[in-house]
Amino acid sequence: MQQPQEPSIAARIVMVLRDMGPATVNGLALTLQVSRTSVENAISPLVQSGLLDTTTTSGAGVGRPSRSYAFAAGRGCVAGVDVGNSSIRVVVSDLAGEVLAHRVSAGVMTYPDGASKLTAVADEVRAALRDAGIPSSTLRAVGLSLPGIVSEAGVVLNSVVIPEWSGADIGNHLAGALGAAVAVDNGVRLAAVAEHHLGAAQLVSDVLYLSVGNRVAMGLILGGRARRGAHEVAGDIGRLVMPELRTGAGQITWTNGRSAAEVFTRAREGDIAAREEITGFVDRLARALAILMMAIDPAKVVIGGGLSQAHDDFLVPLREAVARYLQLTGEIPLVKARLGDEAAAHGALVLAFRRRSSDIYGLEHLRVPPITPWNADVSE
Repeated sequence: MQQPQEPSIAARIVMVLRDMGPATVNGLALTLQVSRTSVENAISPLVQSGLLDTTTTSGAGVGRPSRSYAFAAGRGCVAGVDVGNSSIRVVVSDLAGEVLAHRVSAGVMTYPDGASKLTAVADEVRAALRDAGIPSSTLRAVGLSLPGIVSEAGVVLNSVVIPEWSGADIGNHLAGALGAAVAVDNGVRLAAVAEHHLGAAQLVSDVLYLSVGNRVAMGLILGGRARRGAHEVAGDIGRLVMPELRTGAGQITWTNGRSAAEVFTRAREGDIAAREEITGFVDRLARALAILMMAIDPAKVVIGGGLSQAHDDFLVPLREAVARYLQLTGEIPLVKARLGDEAAAHGALVLAFRRRSSDIYGLEHLRVPPITPWNADVSE
């Protein structure tokens, strides 16, 4: 197994200044445990490239002024985009990972073909930048989240939600439209990545993320890394575990209402049939989830998707039903996703930083910054 490469001294300097704040050459040498000369040799090109700013302050005593270096977070931006039939969500961060812009618009369902859907996505990225007053020329990389089976190279192998994109290298086409590097992956996998990096599953290495909304899908983080599988289909479990899912689009069908919201409303109003339908749905989902939990033994289970918002009506009975099936002496925590509808877009942002470090910083092997999410729409 190939060992991961160590970041260069220049990359380590950038990460320290980006994530910890300004420092002097002596401070950097002490933090990185390298010589002052090594820091001085690496730092000059970083200043010339625009990644670092310098400030000089005069000391109280005799001697040379003190020079400090700071990461220039505002010299560029990175976008995360979540594309679906019902919505397109865009978040834009600076180079240090602080989300500065957020935009939600109608999805791609109404567009007649794959090309026009791709154009709509590019237009929404440009609109998000324009609305925030961010020059489009500063966009360095984009992470793209979409429904479907996506290869590690970013090719859409199959998508029942956006079938026109099946077989297409959507990332390459979008990169051409925006003039920025693009990384692409499956939306539920990226939602799991987001919850692991900045959401409800931080500080644990093995996470099972279950999205329950119009569809049922799973994302896995094992050993701190998103699990893809040998055929890129890890997590595509919906049709196998839930008979309510249509074979075609994989959507949940309800008997006592046109949507989950309608069924849950009727149940709260005392409709016995609606209550029984929800009870049966929760029980079947709990059994399937318990099987997955026993197979994987995650440190934490995170429930996302639209139904995760129904705490008393869905999350509480699901937690109780899972416990009945597992019958374990120790509890595996089952919690609500923290990032809500914004998870996949923020996961796409993480993907861009992880996959496109060279395009963003001009350096390889930088770790993902501690993303500061768009708080206006992130639920606890």
